Amino acid sequence: MGPGHAKFKFDDDSRSTQLSKALLLRIFNYFTPYWKPALLVVGVLCLSAVLGLLPPILIQQIIDRALPERSMRLLAILVLASLATTVISGLLGVWQNYLNSFISQHIVHDMKNQMYRHLQRMPLQFFSSVRQGEVITRMTSDISGIQGVFNSTIVNFASNLFVLLTTGAALFLMNWKLALLGVIVVPLFILPTRKMGNMRWKLAKQTQEKFAEQNQVIQETLSLSGYLLMKLFTREEQEYRSFKRTNAEATQLQIRESMAGRWFMMALTTFTSIGPMLIYLYGGYLFIQGELTVGTIVTFVALLGRLYSPVMQMTNLYVDIKRSAALFERIFDYFDMEPVIVDQAGSGPALAAGKDIVFQNVGFAYQPDKPALHGVSFTAAAGTLTALVGPSGAGKTTITNLIPRLYEASSGRITIGGTDIREFTLDSLRSQIGLVTQDTYLFNGTIRENLLYASPDATADDVEDACRAAYIHDFIEGLPEGYDTVVGNRGIKLSGGEKQRISIARVLLKNPPVIIMDEATSSLDTLSEHYIQEAMRGLLRNKTGIVIAHRLSTIISADHILVVQNGSIAQEGVHEQLLAEEGIYRDLYEKQFGVKDGATTGIITSK
Repeated sequence: MGPGHAKFKFDDDSRSTQLSKALLLRIFNYFTPYWKPALLVVGVLCLSAVLGLLPPILIQQIIDRALPERSMRLLAILVLASLATTVISGLLGVWQNYLNSFISQHIVHDMKNQMYRHLQRMPLQFFSSVRQGEVITRMTSDISGIQGVFNSTIVNFASNLFVLLTTGAALFLMNWKLALLGVIVVPLFILPTRKMGNMRWKLAKQTQEKFAEQNQVIQETLSLSGYLLMKLFTREEQEYRSFKRTNAEATQLQIRESMAGRWFMMALTTFTSIGPMLIYLYGGYLFIQGELTVGTIVTFVALLGRLYSPVMQMTNLYVDIKRSAALFERIFDYFDMEPVIVDQAGSGPALAAGKDIVFQNVGFAYQPDKPALHGVSFTAAAGTLTALVGPSGAGKTTITNLIPRLYEASSGRITIGGTDIREFTLDSLRSQIGLVTQDTYLFNGTIRENLLYASPDATADDVEDACRAAYIHDFIEGLPEGYDTVVGNRGIKLSGGEKQRISIARVLLKNPPVIIMDEATSSLDTLSEHYIQEAMRGLLRNKTGIVIAHRLSTIISADHILVVQNGSIAQEGVHEQLLAEEGIYRDLYEKQFGVKDGATTGIITSK
């Protein structure tokens, strides 16, 4: 697989999560930064386990000593001691919950930061391939879902382990015969656990995938562009049915998962009733024989409940761990996707000012068996304007996307000033390039905030100068709130031409040595287009300009015109030269102007 081919593999329902040592270590790595509060949790759990033994033992003393001896003083002391133990245990539980929440919330915080940073490094091809709702689901519900791993899984495991050890020791110290009888039913808890764990893992994974599908429907139909499309084509009922279907399927999966756990717990509860009955039967026999007291039997049954409860929860922990592993697996699927476009070792800063951009036999493919570009070679000289023309889908935008390394060339090389662009750091390379696209994107903020996105340290004068150069300053000043006007989602409150001029002002504010314009004037009226062309003439002086255009009138005066067809350069030259040749350029010109031969004065020029 070449460097330009990013392979992104997502969930496969046929896979089963393996609770391997490597996976568990990878999960526990997220807890290591919080080992100090985790130690406090362990200490609290140990103390709580010991305190939990006191109430049953105190009850034994009440039954066997205080009541037979008719000692009100001893009875009061034992009751107050039991009450104090309960209060202290409750306070410890509050502290433990705070520590649990502190650790789990910070782990979710760290994981979201890590995921966002990782996704920032993914290539453009990743976001054009993945389902829209998928990224949101993994960033939100998947990561938030693992919060319970610490609260309800790891902490419960430690708590139940301490309770099990202390209670088991107390039972055997009291009467080893009864203790053996009580643990006979323990294997009945363990038998159905594995099957239930696998079932809940599959249901959990299917549920999360259904949530991703649901998020995709929401994002596609309730985003600004999707909403307008849905309204214009009157697809409300169809989209509602689609959402209703995915919502119903997700609900059914959640019910199935919930009921699977309930049946499991019902079976475990049934098993727990067997042990006390055996204790009452055999313990009653020993009482009749004079070997046990009533208090001992009552205390033994109470402690047996403390023994079964952690056994039940620890067997169910396998189920929870399998479910949690399904979430971790989905998250790690993303983390394991290696960014294919990264800084190489030893890469340095890019200096593009006054330097040529050269394509040398460049090839690229979005998919390995479908090349989008092949054998592309040309030079975009510094201080000149290079225009790319050709039919839609020919590869013009792909060529320009390779320059800032939004995609990586599969073969050949691209150089700036004779240096391969892969020898530059990505940040420095992209800081040297300004890109104005046909589909202008503005954040839902003020005009000033959108402009300062290009240069956060720019002064108010810098902002106004850029807007004047883009012929948008007077319009902005005429708005009631001026530069503090909120533009709405994707700039919905502005016209196409106004958004485009703000976008151009944003690039002017950045003032890069290389400017790429992908049909940047397509949304402008004739007057605005003229003003922008005038502004671009000054901006392109002593800079490298690359323009994609369908309207040939905007690039007739370009210094170098490349005609792109089927992923390769079919023709190149200046307007007069290309017009004199038989080929695609002349065909495009004649179709647009409805003439045979002839020339039109160009508008853009870098000279």
